[in-house]
This record gives sequence, structure tokens and C-alpha cells, in this order.
Amino acid sequence: MADEIDLGANPENGFGPEDLGNEPMPQVAIITQYVKDLSFENPNAPGSLQVQSQPRIDVNVGVNARKAADDVYEVELKISAKAEVDAGAAFMVELLYAGLFGLKNVPEEAIEPFCIIEGPRILFPFARRIIADAVRDGGFPPLMLDPIDFGALYMSQQGQVGNA
Repeated sequence: MADEIDLGANPENGFGPEDLGNEPMPQVAIITQYVKDLSFENPNAPGSLQVQSQPRIDVNVGVNARKAADDVYEVELKISAKAEVDAGAAFMVELLYAGLFGLKNVPEEAIEPFCIIEGPRILFPFARRIIADAVRDGGFPPLMLDPIDFGALYMSQQGQVGNA
């Protein structure tokens, strides 16, 4: 028989009905995740696969969010990477990965930070794996992207907007 845990209001667990308030609790759900666009180019193959020097890799990350329906938001994570060697481009990969998030009873002022910080943070590990697999399947060692602090990026962007 499974143990039951009641986190509802009762004096035994340390809070009563007055501590819950009348506000409904915020609810967040991941509805689905999906690849919207994936592109891999190896323009100088097979020569680019024989280069022994370490490539210079330029990675760009962008986040976009929009309301898709009532209480549903689409968050897009766009990652592009270009590897160059002295002989030219080794490879280029671009991924547009998205997720639908259900947000219910979330305060209006918390929706944008969720969509720009938490949504991409949830999506990133999946997008990272897709990028690594695409690069590996293109004949190169997998490109393992470093973790990204979306909170710091958001705060930096907010600072730039405030100074504009």
C-alpha cells in the first residue's frame, strides 16, 4: 500500500487555510517540444573532413516567445554554429527548436521571464543533443555546446533596453 502525503491545509503540517490564500496556484506544463527547422551544411566535403587543424567555432543563440493560444506560449530556441578552418568553412549547423508551454494562473509579470529564461533552460539540453548528433552525423566530432545561463542573458538584455 502506498503512503499518502497530504500537503493540504491542516495544523499537523504547519499551515492552515489562512496560509493558502484564495489565489489559485500557478501551474506550468510542457505540452510538447519539436524541431521547427534543422539545417546542416558541409560545403567543402570531403576536403573539410580531412583537415587536421582545430576549427574556430562561432555559436549564436537566440530566444523568441509568443502567445499561441489562451494560457499556451510557444518558446523558440535558435542555435547556429559555424566552424571555420584556414581552408574555409568546415560546417554550418542551424536549429530552430521549440516547445509549447501551458501557463495557468501565472501572474502577467512572470510570463515573459518564464518564456525567456525557464522555457529555453528546459529546451536547451534537447537542442544541444540535436546539434551534437547533426554535427557527428556530418562526419565531425560532436559539437558539445556549453550550458547557457538564460537568466544572465535576460538580465543583460534588460539592462541594455533600460540604457537605450
